[in-house]
Amino acid sequence: MENWSLVSLCVLVVAAVRWAVSFNSYSGAGKPPLFGDYEAQRHWQEVTYNLPIRDWYFNTTDNDLNYWGLDYPPLTAYHSLLCAHIAKMINPAWVELRTSRGYESASHKLFMRATVLFSDILIYIPAVLLYCFYLIEGSYRRKDLLGSVAFTLALNYKQMELYHSLPFFCYLLGRCIKQGLTGKGLLLLVKISLAVLVTFALCWLPFLSDPQQILQVLHRLFPVDRGLFEDKVANTWCSLNVLIKIKSLLSRDTQLLLSFAMTLLFNLPSSIKLLIKPNLWQFKLALVNSSLAFFLFSFQVHEKSILLPALPVCLLINELPLMAIWFLAASTFSMLPLLLKDGLLLPYVVTSLAFVYFSVYFHSALKTSEDQLRLGQCHKLTQYCFSKHTISLLIKCTFGASLCVMAGLSFASVAVDPPAKLPDLFPVLVSVFSFLQFLALLLYFNLVQLTELTSKKSQKKTK
Repeated sequence: MENWSLVSLCVLVVAAVRWAVSFNSYSGAGKPPLFGDYEAQRHWQEVTYNLPIRDWYFNTTDNDLNYWGLDYPPLTAYHSLLCAHIAKMINPAWVELRTSRGYESASHKLFMRATVLFSDILIYIPAVLLYCFYLIEGSYRRKDLLGSVAFTLALNYKQMELYHSLPFFCYLLGRCIKQGLTGKGLLLLVKISLAVLVTFALCWLPFLSDPQQILQVLHRLFPVDRGLFEDKVANTWCSLNVLIKIKSLLSRDTQLLLSFAMTLLFNLPSSIKLLIKPNLWQFKLALVNSSLAFFLFSFQVHEKSILLPALPVCLLINELPLMAIWFLAASTFSMLPLLLKDGLLLPYVVTSLAFVYFSVYFHSALKTSEDQLRLGQCHKLTQYCFSKHTISLLIKCTFGASLCVMAGLSFASVAVDPPAKLPDLFPVLVSVFSFLQFLALLLYFNLVQLTELTSKKSQKKTK
């Protein structure tokens, strides 16, 4: 009973904080003619409610794809349709065809924020609680079919879930191989394949009757015409562009091929290790390494895509507290130009400071020893030059210095005017410094996965 009271209190606090943050501004507020991502979400409700499914992804008189055309998979469209039906009951003007473009009001903002919070309460928070109960109870019951269906639904909701696709594939295939592909393993593989195919078929059912519909949806999901990158993103290509103008030197096809090759190259070691050792500890590390490699090297990455590596990093905060906290702090910092653009300085500062303070205070992150860094046999390579205490102290000092630099750049971005000849100085510095941290952390998480056989806790649970 006491545990449930604590859990309920935590959920209420989390919901209250999320709701408090939602009172701030949003993307594109009061900025015609396209406004921003907020308007994109509202417009998709307008389109899905008023137009037949066959027109959702096509350019028509009533559906101008240049005005926030739908560019996410079918499950996102169905979600927009559901929200649109609720919006229609509250205020039809919110989803009126054509006339509702750019609609802004306090009541509509409340509605839009409520749809997000309700979705979190319905899906995200229960998932977090289930994982927390797993950590507390220590029991490990595999749910391969249910997990396959859940991931397939996630992939049909946002195509960026491809960032996590290789770990899921390698983990499940590795489980099947481990059980033997001539016996139980083959049966499991058939079950998983059928579960994935049936889930895909159900999600795409309204589009399967016409091949042109399928091709058009895929074209909208992967718009390669946008180029290698757009804004100041903390990935390899945007950072490298400071020194080498890649977009000018290489053709679009070459850029696409290069990004694909680099993404695959940085995914292979992690994926192969997971395929050989398909346990939970390797799976969590592979999720981080795969999604971070996608963020750093793939084609057309958005600033907010850093949330895709940040999610599995949260799963490691119990085993690798310092490095997880470091990554999550850097993730929020990397979106600073975007947050300032949307008028979110105050929530950025408050939530970032609160996160770092409570993480260090409650999680004792700064008490990390070399053993807790889980570098396996790597410490033998450094023990001749540094003691365990020295290595631990060096990493803590680097973490502290990183926080100071992030704080300094955050202050400068707001309070200091950049030189006239370098108007984008601070956004570039933020993205490059964030990139350097992400690259270093990618190497670290790969070292942990490749050099350590398994975490002791995970090994016990896998058995």
